[in-house]
Amino acid sequence: MKREKKSPLYKSFGYAFEGIFTGIRKERNMKIHCLAILCVVAAGFLVRISVVEWCMCLILFGLILSLELVNTAIEAVVDLVTEERKPLAKLAKDTAAGAVLVAAIMAAGVGILIFVPKILALI
Repeated sequence: MKREKKSPLYKSFGYAFEGIFTGIRKERNMKIHCLAILCVVAAGFLVRISVVEWCMCLILFGLILSLELVNTAIEAVVDLVTEERKPLAKLAKDTAAGAVLVAAIMAAGVGILIFVPKILALI
């Protein structure tokens, strides 16, 4: 059995970046998350959050975008496999979307803890 030759590493990165840009271009929720990230970054510069707070924000940005990409992939695979309404297909899609929602809620909580005291201090 002949092994398939792996593509060069740079091509793997190219495919990954293509997936990210396709997700941003085609998925409404990815656009919303990216807009939220831009708002948080602007607010972070405005209120001068600390390095540790930046690190928390960056980790949460990565978590949410990654989960949204995985959610998109799961939805695409489920749609590819079946067009019928099946309980397991619904479970896969709903739980993947739920994972994004949990991360977004936690990120919003962290955002409140970071930004509200700083905004109140400015007032």
